[in-house]
Amino acid sequence: MDAATQTGGRILLAPMEGLLDFVLRDILTRVGGVDRCVSEFIRITERLMPARTFIRIMPELLNGGCTFAGVPVRGQLLGSDPVCLAENAARLAELGSPGIDLNFGCPAKVVNRHGGGAMLLETPELVSQIVSAVRRSVPPHIPVSAKMRLGFNDDTRAEECAQAIADAGAAELVVHARTKAHGYRPPAYWERIADIRAVVNIPLIANGEIWTVADALRCREISGCDDIMLGRGMVVDPGLAWAVRAAFTSVRHELVDGVVAPQVTWRTLRLLLNDFWALVATRVEKKHRAGRLKQWLNFLRRRYPEAETAYAALRTINDPAQIDAWLRNDGAAHRVEISELEAAIA
Repeated sequence: MDAATQTGGRILLAPMEGLLDFVLRDILTRVGGVDRCVSEFIRITERLMPARTFIRIMPELLNGGCTFAGVPVRGQLLGSDPVCLAENAARLAELGSPGIDLNFGCPAKVVNRHGGGAMLLETPELVSQIVSAVRRSVPPHIPVSAKMRLGFNDDTRAEECAQAIADAGAAELVVHARTKAHGYRPPAYWERIADIRAVVNIPLIANGEIWTVADALRCREISGCDDIMLGRGMVVDPGLAWAVRAAFTSVRHELVDGVVAPQVTWRTLRLLLNDFWALVATRVEKKHRAGRLKQWLNFLRRRYPEAETAYAALRTINDPAQIDAWLRNDGAAHRVEISELEAAIA
């Protein structure tokens, strides 16, 4: 890797339907290290969506298009009708989105069945029409970007699709280095991103299977991209962006048994869990709140032993009041533990 790629580089937070929504974006960007987020997709069908639909999925529109930590969020649109997407892109820009992102990668069957997401990669001509129509519909200062997979059933048209996106006016492109058929199974084929870089003249952001600092460094080396997008890896380890940034800028970071130590301790994360739960209570229907907390704990336990304990304690609890009580009691015990530790050190 040359000197240029060892320093700098942007880190983006991925959109993930049903997981990385406004609540988790808010919490993870409080931790830091993220340069930009992308909203989960806003599905566009046959009409101009009302403002409330955009704001429901992307509440950051009420905060200048940024999370409360000040990180910009680019709204992502999903659909297959160029005219309808263009009209809704114009509405989203008017509402204050700092950019428009287009989804050419969603692998969900219900989305693909209606011709959206990764299914569009079977028709590069339509991809070009969509990007071109959206680019014309929004003011010149509003960037238009896209995210794509390598293809639908195979990657034979990856370069053709990327070229169509670039030539139609997109300012940059995120490439998730797997096809729809690959789903989320490892590995990610980062070398194919390098192939795409050779034929397009816009910045590429590498995405897919980046769980650790070592993964990020290898992805950069193989793909040739300075910029990366983190998804599930940051949900598992909220400090991953900081750790990756330290590695990119050659800042020393501690190793534990050959693995980069978490940049966010469980003490800090335990407080963020309280904030997460408070936000869930304001954004999620009561019957789904417990599931959201357990969903995140299920990811966190891959990195934090303490999260395994919390998940086991809450696994069968679905009553928000009982979870409130558990968080209060555990939090109190946690504060006592910290006080005793600090006293012992003193």
